[in-house]
Amino acid sequence: MQSTTKKSWHYAGAIGILLVSAGLLAQNIGVTRTPITQADSSIPGKEDYLTRIDVAAGGKVDWHTHPGDEISYVMDGEIELLVANQTPRKIKAGEGFVVPGGTVHSAKNHGNTTIKLVGVYVLDKGKPLASPASAPAASY
Repeated sequence: MQSTTKKSWHYAGAIGILLVSAGLLAQNIGVTRTPITQADSSIPGKEDYLTRIDVAAGGKVDWHTHPGDEISYVMDGEIELLVANQTPRKIKAGEGFVVPGGTVHSAKNHGNTTIKLVGVYVLDKGKPLASPASAPAASY
């Protein structure tokens, strides 16, 4: 019984982290994050998250960081990925990208349709999914 209670608290904590993270990024225009699953990682001190991300036409993901790596796959559409100190890149359906933990980044949908992505996050345990960040001095 005690093991089940601990597991329930663990899942409740993970859901709380996702909800707080969603609130931090709520100012984003036309962005919806849908948590799919969360689990302890095989990497000590890390948690793995699988999330669906929709960016509406004209939508923008504000500048932010993650306390671990983001590995994303574009299922539909084309997104402009902005990473601090890098040239903007266009990532289209069927392609993916990796953003190392702690890297300030943003994204935009310049198209007329919703972009659909799958995001995998390998994060420091107990940390929020994302934290707002200031735009880099040379933001594009």
